[in-house]
Formats: sequence, structure tokens, C-alpha cells
Amino acid sequence: MSAKLLILSALLLGAASAPLHAQPSPRMIKTFNDWGVYTYRNGSGSNCYVLTMAKDAQPTTVQHGDNFFLIAPKSSGSDLYPQAVMGYDLKEGSQMRATINGEVFLLTARGNGGWTAQESRDAALISALKSGSSMTLEAVSARGTQTRYTFSLSGVTAALAEADRCR
Repeated sequence: MSAKLLILSALLLGAASAPLHAQPSPRMIKTFNDWGVYTYRNGSGSNCYVLTMAKDAQPTTVQHGDNFFLIAPKSSGSDLYPQAVMGYDLKEGSQMRATINGEVFLLTARGNGGWTAQESRDAALISALKSGSSMTLEAVSARGTQTRYTFSLSGVTAALAEADRCR
């Protein structure tokens, strides 16, 4: 994990909520192979999430920007939700396809992000992330470009355990 990842993480978090001056600044706690654990303060305390960047992006003939996969606590604080954040806008009404160990999870695309199409699949997706070695994520850009990313899952289990300790 690099300083670039920490800065991009802060931008991701900042873009999701209130005015910039009121934004919490995420701080990297620790890295576990290809996953980082980040913390930020909110009104009621600290939150932690885990994040990784794509290792491979296809096709190589287009600019992809920075593409992340993260797992963060739900606002209720009791469960986690997985989320893809892309470096470009996704095709409106499209679905993203995450494949781990042959199991497919559909994500609903909106803006530059994607979430499980069925919230009831969040736990199954997180379980698959923990048991797999890599994830392939397919998406369609707003321009209609078919894209494909490979994310390493090395370190996700340890990163989630660390994030759980700070919740």
C-alpha cells in the first residue's frame, strides 16, 4: 500500500459525504499483503474499512483511472458491505460481475461505484473474498467500453480481522 492509495482513499471517503472542510481524513492503520486497513473519525467515534486496488486492468488500450474494491461497515455498524469504486463512470443501468472461485456476484452500478444487487448476498461475497485468491470484476463504462479487472485477495481475511478490532 502506498501514499497514493492513502490519498485516493481519502478522496473516495470525502466524495461520499458533506462539504470538504467537514471531511474526516482516513489514516492507514496497517497493510496485510494487498489490502490496507484505514480508519477515520465520524461524529460517534471511529470507523474502519479495508481496501485494495486492481492488480490488472483490461483492455490495456484505455485509461482506467484508479479502481478499488473495499469493504466498509454499514451505517448500522453491525454488518459490512462490499463496494467497487471505479476511476470512471459506469454505464447507467448496467451490472458489474464479480467472480471468485467460479461463483458470480452481481453488483448494481451507479455513477462510479457498484454494490451487491441483493444486500442479502453481502455476507456470501465477503466469505468468498476470504476463501479465494483473486477476484475478477467486469464492468461497462459510460462510454460502453467492456472492462475487466483482477484484484488480489491476499491479506483480506487479516485486514478484516484488524478492521473489526477498531469498530
